[in-house]
Amino acid sequence: MTRRHRARGTQGGFTLLELLIVVAIIALASSVVALALPDPSATRLEREAQRLATLLEGGRAQARALGLPVHWTLGAAAQRPGADVPDPQTAPDDFHFDGLPAGNDLPTRWLDAGSASDPASLLQVELLPPRRSVQLGPEPVIPAQRIVLRLGDRRATLATDGLGPFSIQNDGDAPPAPR
Repeated sequence: MTRRHRARGTQGGFTLLELLIVVAIIALASSVVALALPDPSATRLEREAQRLATLLEGGRAQARALGLPVHWTLGAAAQRPGADVPDPQTAPDDFHFDGLPAGNDLPTRWLDAGSASDPASLLQVELLPPRRSVQLGPEPVIPAQRIVLRLGDRRATLATDGLGPFSIQNDGDAPPAPR
């Protein structure tokens, strides 16, 4: 037998060390991928906040174009006269744009408000400072306003200084509430 045949015959498979290294590499790659996946509740909250900011700007544009006083109102605030803030323990009701003519084509429902059977999945909305509605027009400059959306222990704040558009802000970026 030649030397070449003998060397090939002694190598029959992988060593235990080689297998452990491959398993460790796969485990490391899986953990990196798992950490890179977005949190579903954070994604849902971000989606609802961005959608609401866009809807508010659409309502604001229509209020200016039509010269009408327009307010964004939560369903719960409209149904409970005298209530400044909807009860955060209840499911958020739909919202509406008061002052716009019928058929304004702006949505009046959340994409995913959550389930009443799972309180942690409920989207909670708080108007700051405690108000019943958000003023959108007809003037180009509106009062500074903030809206807080909560989902479980997560929170997103929509705010405007009155001149700029509504945008999602970090807690440190949000303007102070007017007194």
